[in-house]
Amino acid sequence: MAKSLQEIQDMLTDKWSNNACRGYVIKAMESCGYKSKDIREILIELYEVFDFCSVEEAAAYYEHWQP
Repeated sequence: MAKSLQEIQDMLTDKWSNNACRGYVIKAMESCGYKSKDIREILIELYEVFDFCSVEEAAAYYEHWQP
């Protein structure tokens, strides 16, 4: 079965999704033992960050972040 151009593009690139990002954050925080209240607080802040920071800025921030 032939794939559409969009399907091929999706396979070649990571398709960005704010909800997928939120899901990753929730799963990671649950794995680290954070409580629902703390996870909600982080998700609220994440909504703000999505509004004021581009995907490219976030990637650069991650790549240069030093713990």
